[in-house]
Amino acid sequence: MRVDGLLLAAGSGSRMGKPKALVVGDDGVPWLHSTLQTLHDGGCERVTVVLGAAAKESGWLLTQAPSGRARLVVADDWAEGMGASLRAGLAGTYPDADAVVVTLVDLPDVTAEVVRRVVAAATGPADLVRATYAGRPGHPVLLGKDHWTGVQGTVAGDTGARDYLAAHDVTLVECGDLATGRDVDTPARTDAG
Repeated sequence: MRVDGLLLAAGSGSRMGKPKALVVGDDGVPWLHSTLQTLHDGGCERVTVVLGAAAKESGWLLTQAPSGRARLVVADDWAEGMGASLRAGLAGTYPDADAVVVTLVDLPDVTAEVVRRVVAAATGPADLVRATYAGRPGHPVLLGKDHWTGVQGTVAGDTGARDYLAAHDVTLVECGDLATGRDVDTPARTDAG
């Protein structure tokens, strides 16, 4: 089974004060680079990155990523919310993938081991798998290819695939022993580690 990564990094980061795709963590590594590396190290050979706000600057930063392996998609309607980014990302994903692992750029403590654990729970394109942290659903989320059209048709605003996942059978994978899965929305602390 071929599993690719899908990194959503299109938002303006209004509470952060700048797009999160441009944030550099306390460790000196841009979140865009570290999240891309997490997906690669977690087993996603190919990754599609969705940008929107500050796409030019973020796109340049993406070209400087040490892993260097990413397909860029710009969500022109990024201001509508995560749903628009997810639609654009699924439309721009490599068509021969059996599934994509969707994650967000603002989850700095999510590790490659979390991605590997989510991927290991999948067996084919009909699967939906979601990481949980102490029972709380979070990211990454694996979307089997059989669900891409359905997700694209139902996502809206900032809810992403939440409603679609709630209406389908999803395998939940506990990852609270590996990370908190919390997103970082303010500049007070940019490295959750």
